[in-house]
Amino acid sequence: MTEQFPTEVGTEFKVRYLDLPQGAGRAAMITMDNGHDHTRPNTFGPAGLESLKGALDEVSATPDLAAVCLTGKPFIFAVGADLSGVPAVTDRDQALELGVAGHEQFRRLSELPAPSFAFINGATMGGGLEIALHCNYRTVSSGAAAISLPECFLGLVPAWGGTFLLPNLIGAEAAVKVIIENPLNQNRQLKPRQAVDLGIADALFEPADFLEQSLAWAARVVTGEQSVERAPIDRGAAWQDAVAAGRAFVAGKVGAAAPAPLRALDLIELARTADADVAFAAEDEALADLVMSQELRAGLYSFDLVQKRAKRPVGAPDRKLALPVSKVGVVGAGLMASQMALLFAQRLQVPVVMTDLDQARVDKGLGYAHGEIDKMAARGRVNGDKANRLKGLISGSVSKEAFADADFVIEAVFEDLAVKQQVFAEVEQVVSDTCILATNTSSLSVTAMAAGLNHPERVVGFHFFNPVALMPLVEIVRGQATNDASLATAFAVGKSLKKSCVLTADAPAFVVNRILTRFMNEITRAVDEGTPFEVADSALEPLGLPISPFLLMQLVGPAVAFHVSESMHEAFPDRFYVSENLGRAVAAGKTAIWSFDGGQKHVDPEVLELFVQGDRPLTAEQVRERALAALAEEIGLILDEEVVAEAEDIDLCMILGAGWPFHLGGITPYLDRAGVAEQVNGRRFLPAGRASLPE
Repeated sequence: MTEQFPTEVGTEFKVRYLDLPQGAGRAAMITMDNGHDHTRPNTFGPAGLESLKGALDEVSATPDLAAVCLTGKPFIFAVGADLSGVPAVTDRDQALELGVAGHEQFRRLSELPAPSFAFINGATMGGGLEIALHCNYRTVSSGAAAISLPECFLGLVPAWGGTFLLPNLIGAEAAVKVIIENPLNQNRQLKPRQAVDLGIADALFEPADFLEQSLAWAARVVTGEQSVERAPIDRGAAWQDAVAAGRAFVAGKVGAAAPAPLRALDLIELARTADADVAFAAEDEALADLVMSQELRAGLYSFDLVQKRAKRPVGAPDRKLALPVSKVGVVGAGLMASQMALLFAQRLQVPVVMTDLDQARVDKGLGYAHGEIDKMAARGRVNGDKANRLKGLISGSVSKEAFADADFVIEAVFEDLAVKQQVFAEVEQVVSDTCILATNTSSLSVTAMAAGLNHPERVVGFHFFNPVALMPLVEIVRGQATNDASLATAFAVGKSLKKSCVLTADAPAFVVNRILTRFMNEITRAVDEGTPFEVADSALEPLGLPISPFLLMQLVGPAVAFHVSESMHEAFPDRFYVSENLGRAVAAGKTAIWSFDGGQKHVDPEVLELFVQGDRPLTAEQVRERALAALAEEIGLILDEEVVAEAEDIDLCMILGAGWPFHLGGITPYLDRAGVAEQVNGRRFLPAGRASLPE
């Protein structure tokens, strides 16, 4: 099998022998190590499994061992299967062989003559957690950065024992949380204390002396001094209820668009009555099926974008050109501006000053930022001293003179070009010649904003997404005059904010809002023509999007959505539609399409009355076809206009800025495999076999 994984960085399983404390006997210590530092985690491929086999053959043949202990190189336990070779897997039998090989070696850890212990010393994910579950006992370091079974997030299932061992260890309800809910909630990780509380690990020790403490604990277990109690598992109605709840959760998250979560639930259900042989064979079959699925290939493509492309933004200037930033100014003190000010203070640890038209607005913005810091302190995320320091970094003023010594000033005022031009003209009068002027505009021209300035070269787009703290994307926009130093500084600031940055040209609405607006236009147009709200809003359910179109409109606000549609219609009148019905709803002050009474969703009666619908209703399939065709056309035009470098940047933007799921690959792989890209544009967005099965 190793020839199928030519890029594998093989993890070696290195064996040494030591005496356990307290005279408990001799132990074999197996350390997983791929020869790299913590920035290249341990993974398992065919070469790694072969090394594990050799290590287990050796310790199995070593007489009189009191324990076999498994740990990882410093700071890392293991993060699962080496997925880099999956694109080279061209048939189901190859995938099946990999599943069988993993089970064959992992399960030996629970069948050794001596008890086995996993000392989880660092990050532990996927197959890394599964190999630990095959051990009889587990300790965990309080410094372990992340613990999870993230397979369903990518389009796989835990297929080396996880769907059988975990529910039989901690119960089906907790296992569904770890295997299904956490991955589908933006790949949420467990903290070490949570792993202990759930029963995944048996003991928690501090990082400084983790190995020594774990060995001492193992010695006490071996001698009987330390007992390990495991909670009884209910394999009756509670197990079945947990699986049913998991199915309802998946239906609400992704529907049937992603096969992996439902397949994982089938395996958890099977684990209630099956023995290990039957359960592991079922995991092998599931792995083989899913490795040969389009969704997994798209999921791995998405993962590669987020883990690699996002860290090396295409088109970003040399970072050495970036100017130092020792103070930040924020024009505006509304909600978005206040969120930005807090983030700058947290991440850059520099003074941040907000300005607004009057003291009341400034005080409100400061109150929000300081209130959020108080919440962090109450939750234990920052101590009292740090909370006070953060508050001290954020100040407010009604005068832009406060920006005189700022190095980076960003505006977050009303989305009107004339207003923003005036703001920048005023700011330019007080700041230094090297101060970067950034705009958080979501759709307006950065070039036009800079046109009347003495130094238009220092104006750059820096578009956050709401909520600022949570959304990982910043669209960095290069205006016609923007120079490399300004752009490099923007990328450096974005990195310091722990954001993923994508470079875009100065085109209306850039990438995410342009695509979402075109998409939303088609849904709204269908309703205007006579399609029931319920039909139009549910038409895209087969894609498994994170939120339905009209719920998305409620989230951003109908007024904002309407304003952006007007701006885009002005730029591209032949493609972007402005709904008179939506305009009437906005004029009437409506902030939502849907009402929720007793948990039931229905169209707000007042909105329904405001909408004058035509007599040409569409089916859900027709709405979906029209929306997908519009997406394909708009993305094709974005690429033709060179708004971004490649289709990969569009997918990265949709994943990080709109939360579109990994199993779609953002969007272009889905449009490719559905045939829509070729139907609309006469070509695929990506080469055949990229983010899809080999052809």
